[in-house]
Amino acid sequence: MNISRRKMVPAAMILLLVMLLASCILPIRPFDEEKWRAEVESADPALLHAPHLRDGRYFNPWMPMQKGFLDFLLWQLSEKTPYGPGKENDVPTVVPNLHDRIRSSPHDFIAWIGHASFLIRINGEYWITDPIFSERALLPKRKTPPGISLSEFVALPGKKNVMISHSHYDHLDSESIRRLPADTRVYVPLGLKALMNDLGKQDVVEMDWWQAVSCGDRCQVVCLPAQHWSGRITQNTDTTLWASFMLVTPGRKIYYGGDSGYFIGYREIGRRYPGIDYALLPVTAYEPRWFMHYAHMDAREALDAF
Repeated sequence: MNISRRKMVPAAMILLLVMLLASCILPIRPFDEEKWRAEVESADPALLHAPHLRDGRYFNPWMPMQKGFLDFLLWQLSEKTPYGPGKENDVPTVVPNLHDRIRSSPHDFIAWIGHASFLIRINGEYWITDPIFSERALLPKRKTPPGISLSEFVALPGKKNVMISHSHYDHLDSESIRRLPADTRVYVPLGLKALMNDLGKQDVVEMDWWQAVSCGDRCQVVCLPAQHWSGRITQNTDTTLWASFMLVTPGRKIYYGGDSGYFIGYREIGRRYPGIDYALLPVTAYEPRWFMHYAHMDAREALDAF
């Protein structure tokens, strides 16, 4: 009985602390942008090529993430960053009849489908990044429909290819993957092949950072680092890798950033792959900066990436 009481006291104290914190809204914490940029620039680029799996979990060796549960709790209890004037209900406009326009045009293109989903046609093949066609990403509900529906995408003629950057629900939607054609080729970071197989996809290429694979005549897909993390309800945190991708063709280099904070990797990627034609970079979920800066860059940082 005494042992049980000794165990219960710390838990009760933690619960009391949470209840006390929940009774107030904490002010927005300041964030030193110059200090953060200096930390990024001081990272050793050689660590981009270092081992990044330890005790069954992946990590970013150039700058491991330091946030913990307490930071998460403080974020949830903090005052929310206000929207700019007139921006709270500002949502993207859906391009009308995108499917018909695609079918009637012979040209290559890149179309933003929504969130992190980009539809690319190049050399007669279709590529889509982190396809999300469902109404919800686990809990959050989308505010606009996708630029093209899943059935319209499936109906497009030609080979379908998918690049999945990481396991978070707003980038990996099980239902969208399950409903893609069975012969769709899926490129994923380490640890996600088994899930793709469970979702009915057998043509899966599982890749580590800096690994390149052929995807046709003088065409390559390159898996590259990103500064992020991973996790799902059915998977422990960081047990699958996160990544960005470069699609290299004879006439174009297209970079897809997935989810990432600003990091020294952009400089190294740009050095190894000069002349990037299109960089599809994430610029969302960056507020509050004190909490989000590590895993999500803002628009200013995206402009400085390459």
